[in-house]
Amino acid sequence: QRLALMKSGAILINTSRGGIVDERALIHHIQTGHLGGAALDVFEHEPLDELKGARFDGIDALILTPHIAGVTHESNRRVSQVTAENVLRALGYE
Repeated sequence: QRLALMKSGAILINTSRGGIVDERALIHHIQTGHLGGAALDVFEHEPLDELKGARFDGIDALILTPHIAGVTHESNRRVSQVTAENVLRALGYE
């Protein structure tokens, strides 16, 4: 019902939690032309294997990524920095 409230031609982007978007309803709204497309980085069922991902086959207005939206150069640098700091702290070099 909430997808029906979106403007006609809108593009939905979900990088937060998979269960937030009803994927079947999303597919319906894309196929009927109500939505212009979608980009999903998270899914109702993860990992998204071939069987679970089959529902998205043939939908051109759809971009799927494997739960990597938060993986950036900045986040990798920060994770490395925090890890190094924690190792130094654990070894008593704080």
